[in-house]
Amino acid sequence: MLALGLALAMIANDDAAAFKKPEMTWWKEARFGLFIHWGLYAVPAGKWGENTGYGEWIMDSARIPVSTYEKFKDQFNPTKFNADEWMDLANEAGMKYVVITTKHHDGFALFDSKVSDYDIMATPYKKDIMRQIADAARKKGIVPCWYHSIMDWHHPDYLPRRGWETRPALGAEFDHYNRYLHAQVKELLTNYGPIGVMWFDGEWESTWLPKYGTALLAQCRELAPNTIVNNRVSQVRQGMEDVMGASSGTQQAVGDFGTPEQHIPATGTPGQDWETCMTIGGHWGFNAYETDWKSSTTLIRNLVDIVSKGGNYLLNVGPRADGTFPPQCVDRLKEIGRWMKTNSESIYATEASPFDALPWGRCTQKKVGTGTNLYFNVFDWPKDGRLVVPGLGNTPKRARLLGSRSAVGVSRDGANVILKLPGKPLHEAASCVVLEVEGTPTVYRTPEIVSPGNEFVDMIRVQFKVGEGMEARYTLDGTDPKPTSPKVTMLQIVDECELRVAAFHGGKRVSDIAKRSFVRVKPMAATGAPGTQSGWMMTEYKGNWDRLPDFDSLPRSGSRSSDTVAASADEFVGRRFAGNLRVPFDGIYEFALSSDDGSRLVVGGKVVVDNDGLHGAETKVGRIALARGNHPIVVDWFNKTGGAALSLTWGPIGSPKRPLGGADVGH
Repeated sequence: MLALGLALAMIANDDAAAFKKPEMTWWKEARFGLFIHWGLYAVPAGKWGENTGYGEWIMDSARIPVSTYEKFKDQFNPTKFNADEWMDLANEAGMKYVVITTKHHDGFALFDSKVSDYDIMATPYKKDIMRQIADAARKKGIVPCWYHSIMDWHHPDYLPRRGWETRPALGAEFDHYNRYLHAQVKELLTNYGPIGVMWFDGEWESTWLPKYGTALLAQCRELAPNTIVNNRVSQVRQGMEDVMGASSGTQQAVGDFGTPEQHIPATGTPGQDWETCMTIGGHWGFNAYETDWKSSTTLIRNLVDIVSKGGNYLLNVGPRADGTFPPQCVDRLKEIGRWMKTNSESIYATEASPFDALPWGRCTQKKVGTGTNLYFNVFDWPKDGRLVVPGLGNTPKRARLLGSRSAVGVSRDGANVILKLPGKPLHEAASCVVLEVEGTPTVYRTPEIVSPGNEFVDMIRVQFKVGEGMEARYTLDGTDPKPTSPKVTMLQIVDECELRVAAFHGGKRVSDIAKRSFVRVKPMAATGAPGTQSGWMMTEYKGNWDRLPDFDSLPRSGSRSSDTVAASADEFVGRRFAGNLRVPFDGIYEFALSSDDGSRLVVGGKVVVDNDGLHGAETKVGRIALARGNHPIVVDWFNKTGGAALSLTWGPIGSPKRPLGGADVGH
């Protein structure tokens, strides 16, 4: 394919322009979008056999053969589908963009694809859904965006096969599927006018190598340089709650924004763009038996919470097979819309809150001339009408309640600003008070004490995070800091103490006091010998275990030297790695032991990390104080069935960990 060839050529030439991030202002200002999961899975509507708990994954979850699942296309005839009505609802709800499944993991395309017969034109309906969505969205000022699955359970060349499938994998060519994927993406980006976002998914399987993600991103950049691409174009996420994933250090590897799923990051992700996608019910695709519907109050507060942390909210509807939205979704979209008519000023084009947390609600902000509007969406209305805005250093100008002519009084009580509110809120979900202040917000935060721990051997370094324009002053004797106490940004602690630190501004204390006690510990004495050979002595055992056995009581199946701690690819196997750890200096050391299945790390006879039991790939961390010299070290591991993994990293606390290899151990 020409597009794929261009993409690969750009990679080969290291053409940075191919990965230039598009302008994202419209997306950041929009803040609120509609997600639509629609496809053949709407026909069974969540039921297969006696089970009624399925959703858009029903083909895989219910293990429906391809030939059987394909028959749903003959029943898919959404005669009640009206794209204008869908976009009217989205517009009424205050949504600024729509992301719809052009193809989900089942492989069926809702558009007229010239490279596939498994699409909407093979159904009795025979009309391009994407054409109608794109046209209707633009008429309402909504930006059309496409979801497209990388994973494809239907295509004969997609690998891996499902574990329950009978189709043989022999003869399948993943590169052939990749060309098909690129061809469909080209259709989506060239046949429907400008597209706001390409929202990829299904990238987590082992066959989707980094080169494929890079090439797909390059194709999008070439065909539609203004189209935003999400992070799921590449295999970088660390679970559904992950925002941007562990990148290789380049924006190219992870796309333009992160996609936490069904999850709102606790503090947002400063410096990164992100969007939480979430269902209204319990499923993405339509389930006729759904009972777990989120309330309008929950959905509105989710929107406010997400925007207050600098993110976007992509709220999902799973339409029925006839082309209509479930009435529960319609009701909630209308209720959100009623709230947005009054309070959208606190959502659109706003930035994350300058406050770390507010006990009664959330805050967004917007620069207006030389000042700032602070939007306080109040969840818990104060019974006495006295709303305390903690630690705000700016001069207040005026306050108002969106949707009301009631007066809002403004006064100051020390470092706090007090807003005098009417007796009742305007909406049970959230009522918004706008406070106009001079300049950029100055918030008096309690300093954060940053250290690798509370224990040390000889010395520990401590740093402090404090609000902009603030000074951190500290004491080590358990007394409260004063304006005359020493200023600090970084401190080396060499004696046991109780550290207290507070923020000061203009010679006055403007924060609570942060406290931390530090304790000196005695390192474990070195009792090992250096050994005559570098590396580990690895001994192997055979057996069927659910937990680590006592290897000392079992016969060995072999032993040899090893430079690394590593798993065996076999099943029903155990390994012991033994030696003497060479510790370069007295200190506290941190070890991270990753394994599938169980493992355990013992240093000097003391268990440091216990990662035992049957489980998938899992990492656990432990610390121990060690004296300079040689320390006996043992790593035990076993694998029953399925995947196998084992690795060990270490380093002094506060320093990056590295693999514990042959140069660190002797036997």
